Amino acid sequence: MAELLPLKAWRYADELGEQLEKLTAPLFDVVTSKQRELLYQNPLNSIHLSVPQGEEGHLSAQKLVAQWKSKGILVQDDVPSIYVYFQYFRLPGEKEERCRKGFIAQIKATDWDEKVILRHENTIVSAVNDRVDLLRATGIQVSPTHGLYEDLTQELEPWMDQAMEQPLYEMEDYQGVREVLAQIIDPSIIQLFLKTLAPKKVILADGHHRLEAAIAYRKEQSEVVISSSWRASDYHLMYFTNVVGNHLEILPTHRLYYGEGLEKEVFFKAIEEWFEIRPLGDSAELSNYSFQRKHSFGLLWEDSAYVIKFRQEKMDLVAPSSPEVVRQLDLVLLHDVVFGKLLGLSPDQQRTTPDLAFERNFSRCVQEVQSGNAKFAIITREIQLSQVIEVCNLGQVMPQKSTYFYPKALGGMLFATVNQKEFDYDYAQYFS
Repeated sequence: MAELLPLKAWRYADELGEQLEKLTAPLFDVVTSKQRELLYQNPLNSIHLSVPQGEEGHLSAQKLVAQWKSKGILVQDDVPSIYVYFQYFRLPGEKEERCRKGFIAQIKATDWDEKVILRHENTIVSAVNDRVDLLRATGIQVSPTHGLYEDLTQELEPWMDQAMEQPLYEMEDYQGVREVLAQIIDPSIIQLFLKTLAPKKVILADGHHRLEAAIAYRKEQSEVVISSSWRASDYHLMYFTNVVGNHLEILPTHRLYYGEGLEKEVFFKAIEEWFEIRPLGDSAELSNYSFQRKHSFGLLWEDSAYVIKFRQEKMDLVAPSSPEVVRQLDLVLLHDVVFGKLLGLSPDQQRTTPDLAFERNFSRCVQEVQSGNAKFAIITREIQLSQVIEVCNLGQVMPQKSTYFYPKALGGMLFATVNQKEFDYDYAQYFS
């Protein structure tokens, strides 16, 4: 059972609302170093709370949250709300504008094995620990994770459309996406949202590290005595979208390898035992290549580009302990064969090694390889939403960074507290 609550959000003060484009930021795990440098120049940008600078950044973020609250830079809403969140966007080459509709609320951060919130990716331990430190220090959640639910009746959509007639904010973000946020305060409508989601499972589309950190924080705080029926540290900020009638786009995330001592002749000989290798010429050819055949990838090495296609007769050797649905996934095969069998990295090492990096931008992959920073890049194709759902329902996970749901939610539009005094409210009225 999905336990949702509305939230008394902290938001930038009304007089700062018109500057919101300059105060919001990409999510902590997608913001680039150059983007961070630019955003840090604004002393009020939310990046200072989501990706604080310095070795003890979480302590500087702690001080900053207190300052912003005391100075009225951040102001808490008086009553809990459901925040309706629409994202209008176009994919490259498209003329028609798409709209992804959803809403932001709080959900109880239940353990994975309770199978209320279903994950589909492995996480990177250091990133989870970093998020726990930040949550513990600041007592605030800067950005929502992204959860998917299925409602064939689309019962909530008319109420979301109605709320959008009076938006709180409308702006263009760093992706070129038009972001619109509205508010639902009426307890009877909020009750409908909570009731609709209650019997459903939620598939976590984006934010595995932040949610895993929230689960750890909930357990850490579970022994603290409170007088309320609702514990602030139990709840986590999430953006919910219906998989029915919505625009849910998944873009590929490529792999970069930075390990040293890898010789081309040795590596290609090992690759050829598992894949057919076809030279393409330069990287420009690969940028336009359509990967129609499953288990095929692009390979960038120095100034050359290749297409590698898996030899299907060796399929029985791929991840033999995994269910067939999982074994057949491109990225599972890639990680098991190339990074596991050929490069000798165990699954745990793949999650922690600095030699393996993830990059959505094809041009950056080319730049990193041709500059000699990275040894090689593997270019992947996108996974299908149906595959994500199937893996989740099996209780399985894919390699880290298997999906890139587009567009990303934005950080800094609103903030959720895990401070009990700020959180307390008579939530019983939403369940009567």
